[in-house]
Amino acid sequence: MKKGVSFLVTVALIALVSSLASASDPGPLQDTCVAIDEPNDAVFVNGKFCKDPKLTMAEDFFSPGLDKPGNTSNQVGSNVTTVNVDKIKGLNTLGISIVRIDYEPYGENPPHTHPRATEILTVLEGTLYVGFVTSNPENRLISKVLNKGDVFVFPIGLIHFQFNVGHTNAVAIAGLNSQNPGVITIAKAVFGSNPPINPDVLTRAFQLDKNVVDYLQSRFS
Repeated sequence: MKKGVSFLVTVALIALVSSLASASDPGPLQDTCVAIDEPNDAVFVNGKFCKDPKLTMAEDFFSPGLDKPGNTSNQVGSNVTTVNVDKIKGLNTLGISIVRIDYEPYGENPPHTHPRATEILTVLEGTLYVGFVTSNPENRLISKVLNKGDVFVFPIGLIHFQFNVGHTNAVAIAGLNSQNPGVITIAKAVFGSNPPINPDVLTRAFQLDKNVVDYLQSRFS
């Protein structure tokens, strides 16, 4: 009896580890599941409610304008145009999305993570210095300079960035394996949280003078 229980526990643990290792957006159970707003009395779990498949139309799978440059007049000198399930309702349950990233000269897409997606990026114009950092304890930087036509992959959940090292504008397009990959910009999340993180926490964590922490929080708040 004990051997049987032990075997079942082992199988259960293996199944759990396997399911966690392969976790991603759930697969569709029908041809289309075009997202609609949830009814007022429904419980929102993690995803979208579906339109009746018989009412599906081409517009549910279409979004124009990805050829238009984004406005890079901001502090970081870049702009991300996102096409996810909020933009194309037909992406619901399909597990993919796409973004266009525009960079002014020496502009950057600052260090950030996507908690729910791996990203594959292709440079359309310009030259980008890109990279990601592996997890503790190594924290190893994997980086490369990319030119037009080059492709680079950022693994799910890892901090990564892109920086335009050229004298002209740069453009990239990236695919992500989630209908809603999410984004956490590291500096903004840490120094611009609402409400603010206690400065004593950040002073100790980043080994900074408290005046520097106060300054950074004022910049990102």
